[in-house]
Amino acid sequence: MLRFCSLLWVGLAMLCLPVMAQTPASAVTLAPKKQLQALRITEAIKLDGVLDEAVWQQAPVASQFIQNRPAPGLPERHPTEVRILYDDANLYIGAVMHDVSADSIPRQLTQRDNLDGNTDFFGIFLDTYHDKLNGYGFFVTTGGVQCDARYSPAGGEDFNWNAVWDSRTALRGTDWVAEIRIPYSAIRFSNVPEQLWGLNFMRQRKRDNQGFFWNEVKPAVDGFVNQWGELRGIRDVKPPLRLSLTPYVSAYLNRNAVSVEGQRRTTTSFNGGADVKWGINESFTLDATLVPDFGQVQSDNQVLNLSPFEVQFNENRQFFTEGTELFNKGGLFYSRRVGAQPIGYGSVEAGENDEIIRNPGETRLLNATKVSGRTSKGLGIGVFNALSNNVYATLRNTETGQEREVLTQPFSNYSIVVLDQSLKNNSYVSLINTNVTRFGRTYDANVTGGLFRLADKKNAYAVNGQLVYSRRRGNEFNSDSLINDRDGYKYKLSAGKISGNFTWTVSHGIESASYNPNDLGILFGNNNITQGINFSYNKYNPFWKVNNLYTWWGVDHSLLYRPTRYQNLVFYGGANTTFTKKFLTAGINLDASPVTRDYYEPRTQPLGEYYVRIPVNASVSGFLSSDYRKKFAYDVSLGTRWHAKDERLARPRRMHYDVGISPRYRVNNQLLFIYSVDWSLRQNQIGYIGKLNTAEPLDSAFSKQVLLGRRRVVTITNVLSTAYTFTNRMSLTLRLRHYTSDVHYQDFVRLDKDGAETLVDYRRNRDNTYNAFNLDMVYGWWFAPGSQISVVWKAASTATLDGNEATPLYFANLNNTINTPQNNSVSVKVLYYLDYLALRRKRA
Repeated sequence: MLRFCSLLWVGLAMLCLPVMAQTPASAVTLAPKKQLQALRITEAIKLDGVLDEAVWQQAPVASQFIQNRPAPGLPERHPTEVRILYDDANLYIGAVMHDVSADSIPRQLTQRDNLDGNTDFFGIFLDTYHDKLNGYGFFVTTGGVQCDARYSPAGGEDFNWNAVWDSRTALRGTDWVAEIRIPYSAIRFSNVPEQLWGLNFMRQRKRDNQGFFWNEVKPAVDGFVNQWGELRGIRDVKPPLRLSLTPYVSAYLNRNAVSVEGQRRTTTSFNGGADVKWGINESFTLDATLVPDFGQVQSDNQVLNLSPFEVQFNENRQFFTEGTELFNKGGLFYSRRVGAQPIGYGSVEAGENDEIIRNPGETRLLNATKVSGRTSKGLGIGVFNALSNNVYATLRNTETGQEREVLTQPFSNYSIVVLDQSLKNNSYVSLINTNVTRFGRTYDANVTGGLFRLADKKNAYAVNGQLVYSRRRGNEFNSDSLINDRDGYKYKLSAGKISGNFTWTVSHGIESASYNPNDLGILFGNNNITQGINFSYNKYNPFWKVNNLYTWWGVDHSLLYRPTRYQNLVFYGGANTTFTKKFLTAGINLDASPVTRDYYEPRTQPLGEYYVRIPVNASVSGFLSSDYRKKFAYDVSLGTRWHAKDERLARPRRMHYDVGISPRYRVNNQLLFIYSVDWSLRQNQIGYIGKLNTAEPLDSAFSKQVLLGRRRVVTITNVLSTAYTFTNRMSLTLRLRHYTSDVHYQDFVRLDKDGAETLVDYRRNRDNTYNAFNLDMVYGWWFAPGSQISVVWKAASTATLDGNEATPLYFANLNNTINTPQNNSVSVKVLYYLDYLALRRKRA
């Protein structure tokens, strides 16, 4: 099998060499670096979007923008003019975007950090250390909506980062104007006599779906920050003292779904705390959250999990999404581990005369702190630390009424240290360490990883590598048993061509059987050897009836690491394009696999003896996305997977079907509705049925066997989202989500070693239906820069129906969900931003 794969990869590479030779050299070389001089000012600038101060006309002008999409390389037809001024405290940007008429400038309002609306926007990019890897982005739409982002090799374009800055926009005849003030406290830079920063500007003309950059950004060139121009002329500017305090107060009114003896159904709570930002020096910033309150974050999308792996949820807590690009290096940090479900949550058991009164599902944080920054030599340093308190479950004796507490999470410390050195040619080398220390009689965990990226001078080829060591010491929680995965490792190497129309990558990696970074990271199955090769050929300029064409194809192969056994082989390919006239985007994905062995589905240890055999299968899926400039638009996706018939048993073949439909309607520039429905059917799926209960008579006869079930799984998800944006600083959003998944078992088999299956007469009804409902309504008002009032209403309910109660009828499930008691919460939170420099100026 390995020899066959090697020959196949070599053959594919030889087939593609003629294509690679056709790539013009000019398409893969960086555009010349433009330069712009900033002008120092002494007079005050009034931020009003008018640019009527005389000093604006004295500043050098950046113009002659180059199109990036849909036709890269073309000069703009409607000129853009940008000027930069500066003083001792701020950078000022004045931009005039010429157009045909006021009607040609769309002005849909969106929430902060959302550039997906039907609107034009202007953006400025700053690489303040000129390392060509890391940068800032500040955007403002025609309606005055602000967006900001960080750029890094680890995080890509990260809109979770927020800064405090100010802007104004205005329509002036056939033009629109943006005036921006960025205080130096919002960015970091070196303390040198004269600054040299990377610089670029971007303009979007939504009417024609065109994007332009001042310094040309070529899609065929790898990287983004390395394609910016230069900002010169900023002299004798000192990095300011960056010290801000954002205190908060919040109040909650909670209504519990059910009444518990000894507890009130309606409760209130009041909280207070603060976020602190302190610029330790010109390069490094300390961010701390004291007594954090995350009760207003968007609800998780709960699902029925039939897989052997945990569900990975999005991070919605701002402290853990903002400015974390250093900590995300290497993919070793899964921030949801901090403040997660207590490690002993599932082990709480009520005795014969006990009942569980309280069992908190989250760990409350005491505080969290992060220090991050980058020196003038390109060394990035990040330190993260968080503390959580003890968590207890409460049990009550039903005879005496006496209550006792059971520890489910000991006092814990979470920490991360990152060193990231920027190198020439868009390269870097990094070292990451994560650590979890738990007090008391349990275990601690430590993970250390190194990674690198080395590219050649032409930025045409690159080698990437990663080596990680995991170490755990101590006992299982509430147990005398030692941790059995004490030492493990992972490595991955890849190399390939990274720029040009044609690119390719070969990769190889190993995750050992005892590799476990899950205490502060996330892993979906270790004990793997993986290798692959992939190719891509893209056309970035319009041809025929399309604007572009992106294609990819390749082969992935994996083995079990210990014992070394075949797992799977996947051939895949795909393409997507956007049609020129209607801006309809379409895509297709294909894959095919010979017989696969799934060693994880049986839930047996050690891996290797038992596996679920998956027959030869193939999949095709596609999507259509219409033009969002229209008032009515839609997204549609279809997919199916076909399996060959398993001849070992007399049962029908497996089939998978997926359908997704998402229409959207923009009523006007302030009101938007989006509805999405996703339906999936897993017909004749073979899967693990769950743990057997030895106390259950129908289970006892099979207690020492691994049982699989042939099942029909139907899942339907409905989401309705609406947003009304009053102004560019005030909005009301509503999100309703109903999820239902029904599982119906048709027959059962005993799984034996080496994948053998034998039909058994198992009689217990294992059908189940899971329903989840969430409502999130948020009113937000940014009443001052960095200051916000938010009012949130959240409602949630979940219900699991087992055995004969399970129902495949959708409207019956919807009715059950509506009638299930819900937890309701209404909260008000006020954040107020206090900047030390602004306060000092007021006192002066």
